Amino acid sequence: MRLWSLHPQYLDAQGLVALWREALLAKAVLRGETRGYKQHPQLERFKSHPQPRSAINAYLATVHDEATRRGYSFDRSKIGPVRAVQTIAVSTGQLALEWEHLKRKLAVRNPAVLARWRDVNFPECHALFYSEPGPVASWEKAAADV
Repeated sequence: MRLWSLHPQYLDAQGLVALWREALLAKAVLRGETRGYKQHPQLERFKSHPQPRSAINAYLATVHDEATRRGYSFDRSKIGPVRAVQTIAVSTGQLALEWEHLKRKLAVRNPAVLARWRDVNFPECHALFYSEPGPVASWEKAAADV
């Protein structure tokens, strides 16, 4: 599961569809509707949020907005109510790690999308997050791969 801290605008079509599915899975986990993935490290940010279910809905809404902007037909009814929620801090180290991780994926999977973002040195966050200085998140498993 990869719940990107990056804004979904940077994802290729395959990445955006995968993010939608994975965020819907995260929503199911947070609602207690699954038996698996309950301890997945990517969910820590949502579990520690004062309103975890509202936070995942807000996360999904941004993904849906990006899909709609591209002309895709993601089912909005799967999100549920979207309320204003407290944003979540994401460290600059975490964003940098995710940016490099995505660029490696795009280099193999979709070089044209990678080329579109070649002048971006530091990406925008997903709308649910705000950046602050700091290292890679403690929950991040990809750190060992970098």
